[in-house]
Amino acid sequence: MLFLRRRTKQHRGRRTLPPWRYRVAGLAAAALAVSLYDGTKEVEPTGTTFYYLGEGVRDDVIRTIKPFPRGLRIVAGNAKATGPDDNTISRWSCLHHGEVNPSHDFVNCPAGSMMESYLDFPQCWNGRDLDSADHKSHMAYPVGGACPSTHPVPVPKLRQVLRYPVNGDPARFRLASGRGYTMHGDFFNVWPEAEMAQRVRDCINAIIKCGADGRP
Repeated sequence: MLFLRRRTKQHRGRRTLPPWRYRVAGLAAAALAVSLYDGTKEVEPTGTTFYYLGEGVRDDVIRTIKPFPRGLRIVAGNAKATGPDDNTISRWSCLHHGEVNPSHDFVNCPAGSMMESYLDFPQCWNGRDLDSADHKSHMAYPVGGACPSTHPVPVPKLRQVLRYPVNGDPARFRLASGRGYTMHGDFFNVWPEAEMAQRVRDCINAIIKCGADGRP
């Protein structure tokens, strides 16, 4: 596992991390996340964490995970979802309050706590296309701990975690795209190939937790 943490900046109803790119030790990748509102007030996350993970597949598959090819675009979530069960992978919870069950939609967090958004990106690639017409068909989620035959190449699982300093009645909250179940994100890989390969080999394939510098 490798993790990166960065602050955010607004860009037309979404938040870039920061403007179109975040950089760690000279490395770069582009990511976008939709903005959150409390009534009419836009709420900036207190911070953003991206995890590059091996989880979601069996250990033997983790050891075969390949680096993202440069230029790969990955989209997660459903901005057009009409309900919490409409092909959405959004997950909302309360920081340090496990007694509040997570939900695809906003949750009611206790006073003094923060609401968290988790978004897991698909981690199986078709091995050919860096993007597709719908920005999704070239990627897939694993099934039964392995990648499907249509998307046989496992790549790191990207997890986006946003923490918002809001709590209480979730009826006040909305995203630029709608309710909480419309949470979505967009990732574009521009990591230097050698640096990404080193982190996948030494951290993800080895099943070792690493910091942003790619070291345990």
